[in-house]
Amino acid sequence: MKFSTLVFIVVLFSSCHTVPKKEDHQIIEVLKTNKPYIIDGKGSESFWNHCSWYNIDQNWKGKSYSHEDFHGRYKISWSNNELLLLVEITDDTLYSPYKEPFKLWWNNDSLQIFIDEDNSGGLHQYNHNAFAYNLALNNNTLDVNTRKKPQLYNEHITYQRITKNTLSTWEISIKVHKEGFDSIQNYSIEELSKNKKIGFALAYSDNDRSTERENFIGSVYIPGEDKNQAWINADIFGTLILKE
Repeated sequence: MKFSTLVFIVVLFSSCHTVPKKEDHQIIEVLKTNKPYIIDGKGSESFWNHCSWYNIDQNWKGKSYSHEDFHGRYKISWSNNELLLLVEITDDTLYSPYKEPFKLWWNNDSLQIFIDEDNSGGLHQYNHNAFAYNLALNNNTLDVNTRKKPQLYNEHITYQRITKNTLSTWEISIKVHKEGFDSIQNYSIEELSKNKKIGFALAYSDNDRSTERENFIGSVYIPGEDKNQAWINADIFGTLILKE
């Protein structure tokens, strides 16, 4: 076999096995803060005044709902070591029927944060190619680990929620863990830097006193009929670009 023919075959084989790259979409440029902050659920730090609001308004699962039943929005910033979120959720009924942290947690009222550290996309249901954090009303953070079991990840995320009437304000800091994080051995935190891209989405599970949640409402548009994909597929996440 001629060398040129061998090279052609190798190149052809490689091109057929190239992993598709996630397409950047719903891009948000995130401003850095060098100011001190306290995660207390108040969002009183001055740097939040320079951040834009983004809506949580895409109905990923469930029938249509009223503005009085639910509406949400968020702001986002970053420091050297953490992503920072300020989230406002108006929900006419806060309901968390399953008190055990690992029992049907997705049917409780909760905030969900989806993080893909290197913005690579792809499947992540039973691996940490990306995270699907579930933030419960009782300050527990949960995801499914590489052994296909639910696990608490309270060391990854710090948050406080203050609720007045139907408005809940969530203030959140997230330690971004590198792709390939191992639930048992590897606690590798990614140091954030200018122009880094991170896959990102938010969602809210809304249960109005039923055995199951009525709605799952996200921050990014998902084409097609099956919109409940974020817990499996990081391709649908939006893209954060960190700026100073």
